[in-house]
Amino acid sequence: MKRISILAAVAALWLPAMAGPEWVPEVERLMDAGEFKQAERLMQRLPKAERRDRAVTIDSLNTIMSRIRKDFNMTPEQGRALICERMPEVRAEQIDAWKASRKLEVMTIDGTEWWFRKSVRNLWLLADELQAEHDASKAADYADRRASLIEAMATPADANQVRDKRRVTVKFTLDVDADAVPAGETVKAWMPFPYENLRQSDIKFLGGNHVATFSQGSKHHTVYMEAKAVAGRATHFEYRFAYTVGERHIAQQDLLAMVEPYDTTSAVYREFTSQQLPHIITDEATRRMALDIVGDETNPVLQACKIYEWISRRLPWAGAREYSTIRCIPRYVMENGHGDCGQVALLYISLCRSIGIPARWESGWWIYPGEVNWHDWAETYFEGVGWVPTDQSYGRGAVDTPINSYYASGIDLYRMASNEAVGDRLDPPKTFIRSETVDFQPGEVEWRGGNLYYDKWHSHLEVESIEKP
Repeated sequence: MKRISILAAVAALWLPAMAGPEWVPEVERLMDAGEFKQAERLMQRLPKAERRDRAVTIDSLNTIMSRIRKDFNMTPEQGRALICERMPEVRAEQIDAWKASRKLEVMTIDGTEWWFRKSVRNLWLLADELQAEHDASKAADYADRRASLIEAMATPADANQVRDKRRVTVKFTLDVDADAVPAGETVKAWMPFPYENLRQSDIKFLGGNHVATFSQGSKHHTVYMEAKAVAGRATHFEYRFAYTVGERHIAQQDLLAMVEPYDTTSAVYREFTSQQLPHIITDEATRRMALDIVGDETNPVLQACKIYEWISRRLPWAGAREYSTIRCIPRYVMENGHGDCGQVALLYISLCRSIGIPARWESGWWIYPGEVNWHDWAETYFEGVGWVPTDQSYGRGAVDTPINSYYASGIDLYRMASNEAVGDRLDPPKTFIRSETVDFQPGEVEWRGGNLYYDKWHSHLEVESIEKP
């Protein structure tokens, strides 16, 4: 495969500043330059009427700067000390090289260098000279996962090629810290809920501790509840649900036999090959990058596979910054040469769309026993076949194993999908900036005084049972 320079490919990328008042682009320019104090002063000096009318915009911009400060909270001295605990012989020149290659993520804010809070942990995932230790620790995980996939694919498939179905029962809880909201105020909580698709069905709400409202028309499927805050006591939300889910995989040779030329006039094709700013980009620079990856290949199944393989081989997983602090996530991945599951999903979707392959987002929770966590993936549309799951993140680290090729056009049963798109509105509408502006997994909380960030509450998804129906 032709070697592609990520930094060169992204150099021409540019996204316009956030729409809004004329002062917003200047604030964002200052934020991008790390001049937070100047950005704050600019907003403080706005006319009183403008500050009143644009209060939510100002709150959002200030909140993003606050989140960046939370993410970049490690001093260089602290970071070097952590590296030296595992590499006592490390030299200053080596650290500088890691910073220059973005394997150590740093930012200068108001003239002071700060390290990303996960940067030292990430170093052991990203630096070539440290990879052996990480790869050895993952070998057992891949063996277990492969065994479960082989077992699932040996079972009969239904008409949608879904196999090995299980009935899953889940309890979701969210607790807001005591006194995070003044007593008597209403706490509003949005929490995840599965939706019907080819792999998920028979969804049942089994009850909760407050009146529940289900989202309507949003691509983020939620349960909404309200409760009054009580002094000295955490505000507790809880509900249970059940759904049936199965494994789905279509082998590449079968896709090649079924695929047809795209109907470029169809609504599906037009919607899912379009640009969706700021995190799905199909501009000329992205298109050139995708064409460099696929080369002379013209079959969309093989083109999508080449993009999938390119991401698997070149963009390792690393702990992510808060998505709300990143202007354009695919650009961020290309500039830094790594990304978490959702970040590479958005890059995969962008690259596919830019050359006329419909692709879309899906996310929710990975519910494998003992490893319950948030997860994001994609789906790719092939004419004559329909939507095919693609988990470009789970193939990484297992590039030359069957796991990698499986996830190019398949997905295991251990999923609870609740999101069909990124950055959609919540229902009922949320007033203040979300804690997560792109995805939706742990929930969202606010009261009339503003958004409550993750440090004011915590949520938990408990898989009570996974049983064969």
